[in-house]
Amino acid sequence: MSSAAEQEAVQEAAGHARRREAVLNGAPRAAPPPPVWPGAPTPLGARFRTGPDGTAGTNFALWAGGAEAVELCLFDGPGPGAAETRAPLTELTHGIWHGFVPGVRPGQRYGFRVHGRWDPWTGARWNPAKLLLDPYARAVDGEFGLPPEVYGHVRDWPEQHVADTVRDERDSAPHVPKGVVVHDEDDWSEDRRPKTPWADTVLYELHVRGFTRAHPDVPPELRGTYAGLAHPAALAHLTRLGVTAVELLPVHQFAHEDHLLRRGLRNHWGYNSIGYFAPHAAYAASGTAGQQVGEFKLMVRALHAAGIEVILDVVYNHTAEAGELGPTLSLKGIDNRGYYRLQHDARRYADYTGCGNTLHVVQPHVLRLITDSLRYWVTEMGVDGFRFDLAAALARSMHDVDMLSPFLAVIAQDPVLRRVKLIAEPWDVGSGGYQVGAFPPLWTEWNDRYRDTVRDFWRHALPDVREMGYRLSGSSDLYAWGGRRPYASVNFVTAHDGFTLRDLVSYERKHNEANGEGNRDGNDDNRSWNCGAEGETEDEGVRALRRRQLRNLLTTLLLSTGVPMLVAGDEMGRTQRGNNNAYCQDNEIGWVDWSLLREPGWRALYDLTSRLIALRHAHPVLRRRAFFSGRAHSADGLRDLAWFTARGEEMTEEDWYAPAATLGMYLSGRDIPGRDARGEPVVDDSFLAVLHAGGEDVDFTLPGVPWGERYEVLVDTGREPQDTAPGEMHEGGARVRVPGRTVLLLRVVA
Repeated sequence: MSSAAEQEAVQEAAGHARRREAVLNGAPRAAPPPPVWPGAPTPLGARFRTGPDGTAGTNFALWAGGAEAVELCLFDGPGPGAAETRAPLTELTHGIWHGFVPGVRPGQRYGFRVHGRWDPWTGARWNPAKLLLDPYARAVDGEFGLPPEVYGHVRDWPEQHVADTVRDERDSAPHVPKGVVVHDEDDWSEDRRPKTPWADTVLYELHVRGFTRAHPDVPPELRGTYAGLAHPAALAHLTRLGVTAVELLPVHQFAHEDHLLRRGLRNHWGYNSIGYFAPHAAYAASGTAGQQVGEFKLMVRALHAAGIEVILDVVYNHTAEAGELGPTLSLKGIDNRGYYRLQHDARRYADYTGCGNTLHVVQPHVLRLITDSLRYWVTEMGVDGFRFDLAAALARSMHDVDMLSPFLAVIAQDPVLRRVKLIAEPWDVGSGGYQVGAFPPLWTEWNDRYRDTVRDFWRHALPDVREMGYRLSGSSDLYAWGGRRPYASVNFVTAHDGFTLRDLVSYERKHNEANGEGNRDGNDDNRSWNCGAEGETEDEGVRALRRRQLRNLLTTLLLSTGVPMLVAGDEMGRTQRGNNNAYCQDNEIGWVDWSLLREPGWRALYDLTSRLIALRHAHPVLRRRAFFSGRAHSADGLRDLAWFTARGEEMTEEDWYAPAATLGMYLSGRDIPGRDARGEPVVDDSFLAVLHAGGEDVDFTLPGVPWGERYEVLVDTGREPQDTAPGEMHEGGARVRVPGRTVLLLRVVA
């Protein structure tokens, strides 16, 4: 090193030492700092407890491994005008800064200021002018706006290509939310988790706010909140429908993106997390000074009492701090290099999520943050499982997706987490990120192969029926390895991301103009069919065909082996007016329209969906715990699964490859492997499902003896209205006319 360089390094080190000394000795402030006792490095976050000599107070602990100093900032009230008192945390244990502050009680608002080098070229982005949210905060008070003051760099620097390298010295405290100390003790002794087996599960994806925001029977002050979802009117809809679990779109505290705020919009879905322990405050009716925690717990208890599990959609792959030009809200200012994956050019972030950054899950403290969060939501908030957004990003080791990665290994051995429901969205946007079928046992996966195949079949776009056969019978081609079961496949036709079910049969093109992005956002490959007219129409023929297609799609989903997932409102014809990316539509586009239940046609769809779910619950042959073998499991039995052509003949290899729009699936109730809880054989009715996607009617010959002497029609999607089961009887060997685009479900009577 040159002499000049050595002198510069010495001067820089001296400057850091002076700044740290000033912090530790208490630089001039508006109020004297409170006493800070040494406290403990665990648990992380702010935990109210009894300290030395029985003194009540709060222990604060923050991992900031590369920092030079950490200040705890206490605020005397809500809002931007609250007075701030700073106190240095002088104890440092294994990268954790900690201290016990006597007298600090639940309801106290707080944050941190973290001191260190500003050197973006090496990934160092410490800036004590920015108040930072505790990553372990149990509650958050206030909303994240994004004025220039909340950026660690000068956002409006004239030369934007280097703007992220210029440190902004303005105080962000008046412009950011604060963490809130809460009292975590709670008694769950009266709560009874449903513990629904995977094979018996019916998932229902919903948005806490969007589900009840327009519900006429929920009191106005509770609509769009945790309390609103716990209201008897909301619970009654779920229990009548028959679903066993709600999968909640993100409820971790999240922030709105700058580009949305500039357009007068907000992030509605919530895939922009910034607080992994805090229930999103805007969904609380009772208050945001810690009350949101209790309200969330009461919601969980109410759902459990109704027999419904609670699964959270969680976003641990990235945070709301985005890339180098994003705001400094929490982790970026605590230890940017320690929390995020950086490129070789450490100014830039490795982005496997499409959201600007990716958490560096290989780092022990990041892995601890995620697993501590997961355990907290299970043990202290009562939830029953998780759906992991872009889970492939969490499974990356250094670069590639690795099914032996630290994250998956830790989950597999954790005594709490390995017992809850784990659902992977098995892809990310990076190279090699598509991992459908690759996650290990214990995990289920969103099966987009199922979604695409069923959509293509019913718009008559499949060249043959091979793919459809796999998807109907549990996707053994993807999941029959390593001890995985059919319920490893979460079957879905729609999800929050994309068209609603009604829009899937009403639009061939996305219509996302309301998002303000020139209709460039959202997926262009929707595999949809508008049935002859784009959007809403007065043509009754088109409308009738669309209703039939909805019945076909729902019937197919609920008869398929695997775990079905419905999306809130699809069971009654909810529309987003062709918007297939309604992530920023916190309005009628993004809310469930409850007035649909007053319309006979849409009420009939709800009733059919409820009847199909009840049928599924009643018949174990429709929710198998093992893959089909295609063989008989008893001497007097039939093959557990058989496939038939419209001629009533078992399908040959040639038939699987031939162009076809009709498929018959026979499920034998006498050949279900396994035993019930008492050790008895599982015996059920046998069923024949006939799926015909062609536009013209077809004659289907029902298989005769030994498959069936007589058949009773339970579901005929060609019928309208669908208020009752058809109940028609047919002899085995008879030819049955199947209308174009229809599902028939028949029960073998003898």
